[in-house]
Amino acid sequence: MPMERPVAYCAARLALLFGFAAVISPALQADEKTPRLQITHPLPWQVLQRDITPAELARKTSAQLGSAQVEVHLSTTDEHAKGVPNAEIGGEFRIVPVSVTDPADETTAQPADPPWQPVKFRSAPAQTMPPGLHFTATLTIPAGGWYRLEVRLLLPDRTPLLATVEPVAVGEVFLVAGQSYATNTNDEVLQVRDRQLRVSAFHWETGQWQLANDPQPAPDRSTGGSIWPPVGDLLAQHLHVPIGFANVAVGGTSTRQWLPAEPLSVRLQQIGRKLGTFRAVLWQQGESDVIENTSTADYVSRLQQIQAAAVASWQFTPPWFCALSTHHPTVYHRPDAENRIRDALLQVSRLPGFAPGPDTDTLQGENRGGPQSRRHFSPIGQRNAARLWADTLLQHLQSPPPTVTQ
Repeated sequence: MPMERPVAYCAARLALLFGFAAVISPALQADEKTPRLQITHPLPWQVLQRDITPAELARKTSAQLGSAQVEVHLSTTDEHAKGVPNAEIGGEFRIVPVSVTDPADETTAQPADPPWQPVKFRSAPAQTMPPGLHFTATLTIPAGGWYRLEVRLLLPDRTPLLATVEPVAVGEVFLVAGQSYATNTNDEVLQVRDRQLRVSAFHWETGQWQLANDPQPAPDRSTGGSIWPPVGDLLAQHLHVPIGFANVAVGGTSTRQWLPAEPLSVRLQQIGRKLGTFRAVLWQQGESDVIENTSTADYVSRLQQIQAAAVASWQFTPPWFCALSTHHPTVYHRPDAENRIRDALLQVSRLPGFAPGPDTDTLQGENRGGPQSRRHFSPIGQRNAARLWADTLLQHLQSPPPTVTQ
């Protein structure tokens, strides 16, 4: 069963981790005159999307969980690197499993550090990166984590430069969009309960990653609870890989405000590009369109426009899961308007590029906050909504491949 951790312990552990994440090796750091080397990508707590497809996962032909081709970026102030031929510079790397939990919780010994593997780094233009020299290489990182990525840059007749970043992982990444039920407007502030803390969140504004405890870093800056920590816990438990969320939802917004020329849609596209690749868009929205009396046809048309603009920006087509999210008992009771939006969500979910999400409208009664709170899901509702979302995504990722008839 998930272990309950005191807040003070988790805060202390995170402070320790952030103290040495993405740093120079201690030996190099101790000498202020020694040139510095930094890993600028990936970042601490980052989850990178694995390459494996749902059909490959469903076949379960091997114990492998997939991998990711990860572009690693290095930055150094070592002047000697300027004399190296511009094409490539020698290096080594290794992926070391690490624990981000209390060592006393570990029941098995950690494996020995793996051997170093050779890699060639290419010089890269500075562009918007920090001053200095910049290099990049593409590494294959197996699904799983947390890991420590260690990189050594080998310069002729020089002591190798070492940089590390941790924790990083390869798993499943989701982009969350919509309105308040997708942000932090629910009753209980939740924490990640996975024993290995394998749920992470991308901060839309800082570009950093963090443990996905509530409140989620969403653009509306809401400060209550969300449904995403338990969604991540359930997915990590069943998929055996870390989970990452990037949340761009904004409370009280309608599809009209998400149309391609609007700031919300522009941000959605920008964050998707920063992620590089991700498994799916999780769309939890509809209540504001009930209030605005949006027609079924208009809702379908708008969501198609939003999705098409995003796909054109990202240059790939992740499935867009649409929750049936129209019910808000403490704000209105408008069955006809709710049914129009439900019909729209059902229609759009059958279109190419879309997929049916969970029916969170079924969560009523004790699943909703009281009349005085006006805060959407109750603590019970948050957990039940999380189960519905997790079930939907697991069915997508674990369903058997379609049968091909001759």
